[in-house]
Amino acid sequence: MSLIDNLKWRYATKKMNGEKVSEEKLNAILNAIQLAPSSFGLQPYTVFVIEDQATKEKLLPASYNQTQITDCSHLLVFASWTNVSAEQVDTFIADIAAKRSMPLEALNDYKGYINGSIGHLTDEQKATWNAKQAYIAFGIGLAAAAEAHVDATPMEGFVPAQYNEILGLTAQGLSATVVLPLGYRGEGDWLASLPKVRRDKDLLFKFI
Repeated sequence: MSLIDNLKWRYATKKMNGEKVSEEKLNAILNAIQLAPSSFGLQPYTVFVIEDQATKEKLLPASYNQTQITDCSHLLVFASWTNVSAEQVDTFIADIAAKRSMPLEALNDYKGYINGSIGHLTDEQKATWNAKQAYIAFGIGLAAAAEAHVDATPMEGFVPAQYNEILGLTAQGLSATVVLPLGYRGEGDWLASLPKVRRDKDLLFKFI
């Protein structure tokens, strides 16, 4: 099937059946997320892959008791950095140098460009920028799940502060941004058989 066919197949699954996603398919989705584009290549987020049922049960009340949280195979929590520090940029630059076999000094201008671009932002603006980067990876993960014919539910319906407390994110300089339960659609999901509704192309796209 083509990407378009797979995107037509997918929908925001409301009821999952608890079936496990294979390690092969999970890795394909995670690989796609790892390869997602990010401004500067910085990837200012961490993705928590939660399979532990007890942890999912703890997160259920913080997710307004949406059962995909506990009935999914794996729960992906995209947690963005709450800031961008000079140390984090240094670590990123060192990683580039090591993987491209370059001297650190050759990347000084690039490091200065990153720090200059981000340094003038307020803490709130940095957090917003980081969250936007996480959403790019989230979108790639959603498409990769469709390609693998793994059901997924994009979810903003949760309480970030409670997720942060349960998963200990604040101490790690992270905040829960968006979550993606992965699994398989269950019987009786009211949304599964309904036609997909999207804005008509002539309304959605404007050619100039």
